[in-house]
Amino acid sequence: MSTRARLDLSITLVTDAALCGERGVPAVVADAVDGGVRVVQLRDKTATDDNLLRQLEALAVVIDGRAALLVNDRVDVVVSARERGLPVHGVHLGQGDTAASVARELLGDDVVIGLTANTPEHLATLRRMPRRDVDYLGVGVIRPTSTKPDHPPALGIDGFARFAAEAELPCVAIGGITLADVAALRHSGAAGVAVVSAICAADSPRDAAEAFVAAWSGR
Repeated sequence: MSTRARLDLSITLVTDAALCGERGVPAVVADAVDGGVRVVQLRDKTATDDNLLRQLEALAVVIDGRAALLVNDRVDVVVSARERGLPVHGVHLGQGDTAASVARELLGDDVVIGLTANTPEHLATLRRMPRRDVDYLGVGVIRPTSTKPDHPPALGIDGFARFAAEAELPCVAIGGITLADVAALRHSGAAGVAVVSAICAADSPRDAAEAFVAAWSGR
């Protein structure tokens, strides 16, 4: 079964090297996956191609097949990683990145493609696209967040619920999400939540991940 078919979007970790600090991204990812994270998105806006590939090599080792591994923005890096045989499962694209249709042609049908979307205009564009091009939407921000200072106006949980009701794809909530938001987001139609600082900056990424998993499952 392909990664697309069995993708578990419930808890996604989006990495941030600065928030991971001296522990390093691989160590934080290892702990988070131990705690139940099911998607890891490598996001590093300043890294070179070679650096991203080295990071992906390290993450593939610590993940060891237990979570899907995606790259933020960089379709070219995903192509290179897969040519090297690295278990990289897909890419998450912003509205200003490579078009999803181009990414699908470059990467093929077995690769996961996520797309940031948060406005009615984005939804209108998606309805004109082939259904195969995008697997899920990253929708936010839910609350203002310092990890993305140029973010659009916060949707809040009610705004997310309205967006998800109109979308024809699974929607993952992102942006300033706390444990207290998880149950409400799931009840509002979220296919999952994506977090950055709540795990990357935690004293114990594993404990933080376990807490998000428990909140998602209603425990």
